[in-house]
Amino acid sequence: MTAELREWVRNRAQFRCEYCRLPERLLPYHRFEADHIRPEKFDGTSTPENLAWACLHCNRHKGPLVAGHDPDSPEVIRLFNPRIDPWEEHFRFLAPRIEGVSAIGRTTVWALEMNAPEYVELRRELGEVFSV
Repeated sequence: MTAELREWVRNRAQFRCEYCRLPERLLPYHRFEADHIRPEKFDGTSTPENLAWACLHCNRHKGPLVAGHDPDSPEVIRLFNPRIDPWEEHFRFLAPRIEGVSAIGRTTVWALEMNAPEYVELRRELGEVFSV
C-alpha cells in the first residue's frame, strides 16, 4: 500500500478509528493503521473500497475475521463494514461503553473487544472530549 493511499484512507475517516471512533488527535502516541475490511488472506484488495482506518486495538482484534458469533444468538453474523454500514445503525455510545444495537453491531463489539476494560477506562478519562 502506498503512503498516498494510506493518507487518503486516514483523511476519509477524518482521523478516527472507523470501528470504535477513537480520534487520533486525542492520543497522538496511539498507533492507527489501514485495515483490510476483507482480509488479504481472503483475496481482499488494497483499494479504497476495502480499506478502513482503524486503531491498533480494533485492527489487531479484527485480524482476518469477517464474521463472528452474535452474543445474543447462536448465529454467525458478518462484522461491521464501514464502507457500507452506517455506524449509527449498528452502535450506540453509552459513555463510556459502545453498545451494539443490531446483530452486526453486537458481533463487532464482541469480536473487536470494543469494551475491553482499558478502552472503557480510556473513554471515561477522555470524558466529554471523546464523542462519536
